[in-house]
Amino acid sequence: MTSATTSNLLVTPAELAGERVVVEGEPYRHLFRARRLATDARLRLVDGEGRARWAEVAAIDRRRAELRLLGPAPTHDPARWVELFVAAPRPERAAWLVEKAVELGVAAVCFVASERAVRGVDEKSLARLRRIAGAALEQCGGARLPVVSGPHDLGELPRLLSTGVAAYLLDPGATAPLPAGGSEATAVLVGPEGGWSDDEAVALAAAGASRVRLGERVLRVETAAIAAAALLLAG
Repeated sequence: MTSATTSNLLVTPAELAGERVVVEGEPYRHLFRARRLATDARLRLVDGEGRARWAEVAAIDRRRAELRLLGPAPTHDPARWVELFVAAPRPERAAWLVEKAVELGVAAVCFVASERAVRGVDEKSLARLRRIAGAALEQCGGARLPVVSGPHDLGELPRLLSTGVAAYLLDPGATAPLPAGGSEATAVLVGPEGGWSDDEAVALAAAGASRVRLGERVLRVETAAIAAAALLLAG
């Protein structure tokens, strides 16, 4: 785990591959006004694609700072690949879900259109969720930024599911538990609070999803998604 005193900054892959990075705008205000980093301070840069490097502050002025890139830094990303396919909850719950998914190290959060979902997601809400994901990545010290996408029709699932990924459909009525631990790449499908419709359940089964349960209680969408991700990534 990254030290609580280590500052993390999300940059582009091109910036991470270079020798210098210029920090301006909100990142500058956070690091050099709120955190009060000084010249020669060390911080960790990540590119959202699983790479990380150390950097040190080379110069600071009133509106920008320049960082000198150093050697590789730890990525703090889990070895296991876990994707979440979720019927979109209300906006504030979707934001919480994305934030916690990033903290756990989930590889993707894909919002799926469902007959009983409260609402879908649009480009404006996706942009906000991606900003939340970026801030969460800097806070938790990961290096891989999950894909946040949607809304996806159920018919897209065969294409969206990564090759070789084991897919599990959370269903309170299932008898088999969600397999904990292990190392196989896994996708978890979480339906709306009203449950998948019969037609949707048939389509998900046709896409290769196995029905599993988390426990005795019926959980909210975002709670079920994060509980499943934590269970899979804890091993």
